[in-house]
This record gives sequence, C-alpha cells and structure tokens, in this order.
Amino acid sequence: MAANDFEPDDHASPRRDAGVWLRATPSRKRRSPPLSTERIIAAAVELLDTDGAAQLTMRRLASQLQVSATALYWHVQTKDDVLDLALDHIFGDVAIPPETPDWRDDAAELIRRWRTAMLDHPWAPGLIGRPMLGPNVLARTEFLQEALARSGLSGVDLEVATHALANYVIGAAATQAAWRTVDSARGHDHARDGLEQLKQQYPTLSASGHLDPPHRDDSVVFDRGLDAVLNGVTATGLRSGRRS
Repeated sequence: MAANDFEPDDHASPRRDAGVWLRATPSRKRRSPPLSTERIIAAAVELLDTDGAAQLTMRRLASQLQVSATALYWHVQTKDDVLDLALDHIFGDVAIPPETPDWRDDAAELIRRWRTAMLDHPWAPGLIGRPMLGPNVLARTEFLQEALARSGLSGVDLEVATHALANYVIGAAATQAAWRTVDSARGHDHARDGLEQLKQQYPTLSASGHLDPPHRDDSVVFDRGLDAVLNGVTATGLRSGRRS
C-alpha cells in the first residue's frame, strides 16, 4: 500500500470501521519515513492540551512534527486513530494502585487517579465514549472490575457498577474541565451576581452552592459523591443476595 493511497482526513468519519486497535497493520512495500507512532502521539497530546480536539487536524499535526502530511499516513490512517491513541496514551499516566485487601479503597483510588489524568488533559472527558480498546484503558478497567468483583458483584451487576463509576468520574471531570476553559474570575463574578438576583426564586440552589463555579480542585465534593456511588454499588450487591 503506497502512501498516496491515503487521503488526508482532518475530520472524524461519521462511519467508523473496527478502529485502530482491531485493524490489521498494512504491509509496506518501501521503507517508512523516520517517524514513529510514539512521536506522533506525543505531538498530538501537546496540541490537544493546548487547543483541544476540535482544533486538531492532520495538517496541523504534521506541521508540529515538521513532516509532510503524507508521512503521517505510514503510521495512522485517520484523525480518529490519532484521538484513540492519544486518549489511551494519557490513561497510561494513571498508575495502577497496588492491590489491598479492601476492594472499595482500591476502586476509589483508581477512580481518583483517573480523574486527575482527565483534569490534566481537559480534552479527554469529551472523547470518552469512543471505542476504549487501548491497552492502557483495558488494563485499568480490568483492575477496577477485579476490585468490584471482590465485593461480590458479577454479571450485569458488575457491568452496571463499572459504568456507574466511569460515568460519575467522566461527568465530574468534564464539568470541572469546562469551567477551567472560562476566565475563572469572570465566571465567579457572574455566578455570584446571578445568585444575588435569583436567590429568592431558587433558595435551595442558592443555599447549597449548586450554581457556584467548582473550586480549582474540588476534591471534597468529588470524594463524597464517589462514596455515594460506591454505597450504591454495595447496595446492588446486597439486593442481589451477595455479601460485600
């Protein structure tokens, strides 16, 4: 397959194939350019951290690497490939905790580290939902499910618990990442002024601070929410007749 068999694809295709993780690597009839997938993904993460996923194009990535766009297609076929690889790459920064006798502590620690990685790379929460078949994601999801399985969960209950925890941390990280893209001082003033105007109409929201911008690192609220989700996971196991 020659390099010019690929057409540049700066936009994610609406119809996806099996994805980068399941697609066979094409054979090459000539020597590849002096460029590695690792270099491409490192450059992609740098661009994503700076400008977000919407601004990433194959041409911009090629320019960042000081190569031609054609050179990229020896290693990745589409922008979708780049995003999948970049997403799995940043989850490699999530150190898998050492296993302890307490399944709950193990699950909670992994989720906290997962959140930290997404806040370090605020483009990541918006991409999760893509095929998560990379080795880094799979290894960490295996750790999470193994911890949950030690609570007594299995089958559909285990699947539900995994999704509940994943959705909680993704949603929490996405909300906080979105606030970080806004001028924090302006956002705080706007929320404060809005509450002053609306506190009579929405007294419960005003009193609870629901409309306040999240703190830079609102770990207390996150941890309490995580406890609530884990309590629900435990209750699911008990209702199913399992011991937690």
